[in-house]
Amino acid sequence: MLSAPLASYTMRIAEKSFFLTQALFTLTNRALTVSSFSPTIISLAARPLPLSATARLATNAETMTGSSSFSDIANFIDSTNASYERLHRDFELQFWGTKMALSGASYSTAELMRTKGEMEAFLADEAKLKKTRELLESVPADSDHAKTLKMLERTFGCYIMESEEAKALRSEATKIEGQLESARNTLSLGATIDGKFEEMSSVGLRNKVRVDPDEKVRKACYEGLSKIGDFVTENGFVELVKVRNRMAKALGYIDFYDYKVTNAEGFGKAALFGILGTLEQGTRPIMEKARELFASEKGGANALEPWNQSFLMAGDVTRRMDPYFPFERSVEQWGRSFAAMNISYRGATMDLDLLDRKGKYSNGFCHWPQPAWVKPDGSWQPSTTHFTSLADPSAIGSGYTGLTTLMHEAGHAAHFANIEMPSPLFSQERSPTSVAYAELQSMFLDSLVGDADWMARYAVSREGEVIPWDLIADQIKATHPYKVFALRAMLAVPYFEKALYEMVEEDVTAESIKALADKVEKDIQGGLSPRPLLSVPHILSDEASCYYHGYVLAEMGVHQTREFFMARDGFISDNPKVGPTITQAYWKPGNSEPFLSLVETLTGAPLTGQSWVNELEQSIQDVLKEEKVKYEAKQAECADDSSPEDIDLDMRIRIVDGDDVLADTAEEGSFLATCKVFEEYVQKRFAKKE
Repeated sequence: MLSAPLASYTMRIAEKSFFLTQALFTLTNRALTVSSFSPTIISLAARPLPLSATARLATNAETMTGSSSFSDIANFIDSTNASYERLHRDFELQFWGTKMALSGASYSTAELMRTKGEMEAFLADEAKLKKTRELLESVPADSDHAKTLKMLERTFGCYIMESEEAKALRSEATKIEGQLESARNTLSLGATIDGKFEEMSSVGLRNKVRVDPDEKVRKACYEGLSKIGDFVTENGFVELVKVRNRMAKALGYIDFYDYKVTNAEGFGKAALFGILGTLEQGTRPIMEKARELFASEKGGANALEPWNQSFLMAGDVTRRMDPYFPFERSVEQWGRSFAAMNISYRGATMDLDLLDRKGKYSNGFCHWPQPAWVKPDGSWQPSTTHFTSLADPSAIGSGYTGLTTLMHEAGHAAHFANIEMPSPLFSQERSPTSVAYAELQSMFLDSLVGDADWMARYAVSREGEVIPWDLIADQIKATHPYKVFALRAMLAVPYFEKALYEMVEEDVTAESIKALADKVEKDIQGGLSPRPLLSVPHILSDEASCYYHGYVLAEMGVHQTREFFMARDGFISDNPKVGPTITQAYWKPGNSEPFLSLVETLTGAPLTGQSWVNELEQSIQDVLKEEKVKYEAKQAECADDSSPEDIDLDMRIRIVDGDDVLADTAEEGSFLATCKVFEEYVQKRFAKKE
């Protein structure tokens, strides 16, 4: 994050681009051929690794050159790792405590901002960057120390601000963001139904928009979601946009979006939207055709109203599928599914806060107060993970969405639990870790929930009945022609933020931001969105703002990765080769390898959107035929197979609800016993609502 007029800025951008230049050139020239984490127990137990890890250190010592000794380099790296690990943990504990609205005086927005500031000040230490570069001159380019030092150089380069003005603006933005977040946490959301205000979270409102049979209720809930935009634009978001942009421009970037994407992905905004633009243009005709079909099949233009679209597309099917996705069994189903794919968490400790409640952050996330890494003596430091979803087991459709979120965040957790590199900075989720790289892992694994063969094993009612094929077929018929709607909704977020940060500062007002959001929805999605852009929580926080493009790039990678496994193995669900393959190809390197190169190395082809577009263009008849074959094969397999008495994901889990610990494998003795305690808790707590 350096000033453009300085030669060092140009040099560092060039250095970051070594990751992606060739892959990006290939992508943009060969791409789409169509017209995107209460104090917990921090696991400090270190596990021994094979002797090869320590043997490499000896090799480094023997080949060291220059004025710096091996001990100087090792001490610098070790000191940097230890200090970052401590500062990272302090911040993440505050992040969890404030986002989960935990009790206790130790959690506060002030402490969150203080610990974040200390962590970022450490990463923005110019003396560390200078020392890193000096040491790089003393080590062989292909040594392990060189790999670590190059990663430190990239990381420090993302945080160092050579402009005092930018530093002051960064602090101001952090303060505004903290105030906005505190205000947002106290916002009373809900909808007026039958003359009475009913309080609901944003998740609850979105769920009712999807499944409630009463159009008046759906419209009221949509209007409730829309009020989030009114609130945030009146409580600091306008000024936050201005200050973020001033900071980025003080550093020599085009705007805040350019600053964020360059640091996260290694290439700028123009290159990013060159990729997204091809996908947007290529799928626009598909979207327009789908909207015409939807209106003709669902009763006219009213069907396309934002409060009607989701329900008319799959509301009835969602209600019929609901009994086969009881949320209380979601933890067990996730565990069984991942275990069948040979996914291991390598000794991790995990806190899961899964149930929606007042004051809780309104989006699922996964963070790591303890990153996984290989210590200097070759021992293994397991990760500690905090992840959350927002399930309301009493709400129709929440079982399916809650399970999908669980599979998604558990995918993040598995990824970061398996990064096997010699510094915790390889396994942290902020820059220079690619957003697309991180989201590919979780989105690939949550995609399984929509597969017929996955449902044939895991979509089972409380009475033990497996979801019937006819119901899956109805879901395919109801949703497949309109899958492009989801793609366009994903694209709308980065296009909105791009336009937002391109606005002239004096034009940035509450009214202009809201008008822009409506304009982008209509342009990209063809009409107002069932999920208003200003209700998307990512746009508010520093970590997640200008982030959503990562989901789009990741989804391209998901389809290409799925296509690879289907071609190689013929199936993905319960495939025991999946875990070892993605662990080796995607997870172990952490942020030491570029996203585009990782995808190409595994799949054998540069990343494009073609696999995604191929699915959108597939006929319903072909999809039904393929999915029925998978469903029937899995049913036959299940008939000859008994479920294991217990499963081992090599981790400790604690299922929590705010300050309360609901179940703990250390106390219950096994994973499935812990699942049973959680199942009984949910059934008892929500029995009166069913």
